[in-house]
Amino acid sequence: MLLAFAVAAPIVALLWVAFAPDADPIGSLPHLFGTVLPRYTMVTAHLALVVVGIVLLLGVSTGWLIAAYDFPGRTQLAWLLVLPLATPAFVMAYAYTDFLSAWGPLQTGLRRLTGLQVGEYWFPDLYSPNGAGLFLGLALYPYVYLLSRAAFADRSPSLGEAARSLGHSRAAAWWRVTWPVARPAVAAGTALALMETLADFGTVAYFAVDSFTAGIYRAWQSMGDRTGAARLALMLLAFVGALMWIERRSRSRMRFHVRAARPAPRIRLHGWRAWRSTLWCALPPLLGFLLPAILLVYNWAGDGAQFDPRLGGWIVNTAILASAGGATVLPLALFAAYAMRLRESPALRASVVLANSGYAVPGVVLGVGLLILSGTVDRLLAPLTGALGVAPMLAGGSAFAVVYAYSVRFFSVGFQSINAALLRISPAMDQTARSLGRTPFGVLREVHWPLMRRGLAAAALLVFIDCLKELPATLVLRPFDFDTLAVVAFQFASDERLSAAALPSLLIVAVGFVPVVLLSRVASTEQR
Repeated sequence: MLLAFAVAAPIVALLWVAFAPDADPIGSLPHLFGTVLPRYTMVTAHLALVVVGIVLLLGVSTGWLIAAYDFPGRTQLAWLLVLPLATPAFVMAYAYTDFLSAWGPLQTGLRRLTGLQVGEYWFPDLYSPNGAGLFLGLALYPYVYLLSRAAFADRSPSLGEAARSLGHSRAAAWWRVTWPVARPAVAAGTALALMETLADFGTVAYFAVDSFTAGIYRAWQSMGDRTGAARLALMLLAFVGALMWIERRSRSRMRFHVRAARPAPRIRLHGWRAWRSTLWCALPPLLGFLLPAILLVYNWAGDGAQFDPRLGGWIVNTAILASAGGATVLPLALFAAYAMRLRESPALRASVVLANSGYAVPGVVLGVGLLILSGTVDRLLAPLTGALGVAPMLAGGSAFAVVYAYSVRFFSVGFQSINAALLRISPAMDQTARSLGRTPFGVLREVHWPLMRRGLAAAALLVFIDCLKELPATLVLRPFDFDTLAVVAFQFASDERLSAAALPSLLIVAVGFVPVVLLSRVASTEQR
C-alpha cells in the first residue's frame, strides 16, 4: 500500500490542483460538459477503437503463427515483429506524412503518371482519427504480440488433443481451449496499447486530433487553465479505470491456468500456406519499422548525412534514464504482482488499481503533477537539505525526478506483463511447494521464476523501450541541457526539420535493437 501511494502521489497532486480550496469548485465543469468534453470523448473513443482493432488483428494473429507454426523466415520474423516498439508513433507519423502528403513523392509520382491534379482523385485523409490510429496501431501492436506469443507458446497440447478427440474442429478447439488460456495475456497487452493511445500526445497533436490528451495540453499550456486540465485528466483516468473494471468483470469467474508438462510442437507449413504466413508476419514490421526507417534514412541523406556534435551526449543520457527506469519499475512490479497472488484484499486491490492508473496520465500532466508534489516536498525538507548543503532529490529538473516519473508512468507496463505470467501458473503448484516447506520467497524463486522468465523478459523489454521513447514527462522534468534522443527528435520534427530529426529517431531504434534481439533469443531458446 505504501508502494502504491508512492507511485500514485503525483495523481494525488493532480487531485489537489483540481479541487483545491482556492479553485472554482464547479465553474469550469458546466463549460467542459457543454463544449469540449463531448467532442473529446467521441474522438478519443473513435481513436481507441481503431487502435484496438489493429493491435488485436496484428498482435494475436502473428503471435499465434510464430508460436504454433514453422514456415520460411519464422526465426527472423519472430524478432522483426518486435522492432516497431522502438519506433515512436509520432516519428512514424512524420516519416509517413512526408512521404504520403500531397507534396510527397508518392502523390507527386501519381500525378505525373495520370495527369490528375490535387483534388481530382481520392486519397486517404491522414489528418484524422483514422490516420492517427493507424500509426499508433502499427507502433503498439507488439504489446499484444509479445504477450500473446508467450501465452500461446505455453499452451497445453493435451488440451487441444482432447478437444479434437471430442469432435471439435481445429478452429473450434482453438476458440474454446487455446484462446481462453491466452486471453489474460492478450487483455493485458491490449490494455497497455489502449492506455498508451489515451496518453499519446505527439501523434494526435501533429494530426490535429481533438483527443483528451490534446485537450489537456491545450488547456494547461495554451489557456493556462490548470484546474480545467487537471479535471480533464481525472476524467480520462476514470474512463480508463472503467474499461479495466469491465474487462476484469467479464472474466472474473474464469480461470486460465496452464498445466503443460511439455511444450506444444509447432506444425510445419508447406506450399502457399507457408508463404502466406510469411507474408502476413512480414507486413507489420515492414510497415511499422523498415519502411519508416528507410524514409528517415532518405531524409537524413538528403540533408548531406550531417552528424550533430551533441549526438554522443544524447545517446548516453537516453541509455542512463531508460536503464534506471527499467531497474526501478521491474522489482516494484514483481513485488506488487506477487503480493496480489499471496494475499488479495479490497485494500490491496484498490492500491494496485491506483498504482496502475499512472500509465493513463499524459506525460506532460504527470510531469506537472510531479512538479507540484516536488515543490511541496522541497518546502517541507528545506531546513534539512539546507543544513546538509545538498539539493533536493525530488526537485524538478533532476534525473531522479525523471526516473520517478518513469516509475509512475510505466509501473503498469511491468505489472500487467508480470501479472499475466503469474496468472498462467496454477495455484496448486504454490500449495504443493508450501506443503513441502518452502517459504513464499522460496516458491517465487524455485517454482515461479523458471516458469515466468519469458514474461519477465517481455516486461523488461517493454519498460526499457517505453522509457526510451517517453517524451512529455522528460521534456518537463529533465535537467537543464540534458536532452534525450526522443526529446531532440520531437523538437526537430515539430520545427519540420525532418532531416535533422531522422538521425536521433534512427538511433532510438538502434538503442532499442539490442534488448529486442536478446528477448527474442531468450524466448526462442525456451520454446525449443
